[in-house]
Amino acid sequence: MKVDLIFQIAGIGILISVLSIVLKQAGKEEQAHMLGLVGVIIVLLLIIPTINQLFTTVRTVFGF
Repeated sequence: MKVDLIFQIAGIGILISVLSIVLKQAGKEEQAHMLGLVGVIIVLLLIIPTINQLFTTVRTVFGF
């Protein structure tokens, strides 16, 4: 069910990694670090709804 989310995260990781290598080869290490940070933020934005659903399920199971 959430396999597509895993593939999206993997695709973003591969894309960010390749772009980071290209930027480092061009001597733009600061931009490569910023690109990595943007990648982490994008992935966090993708998984926030899933984490919210997890907490909702835990609350339902334990009756909070």
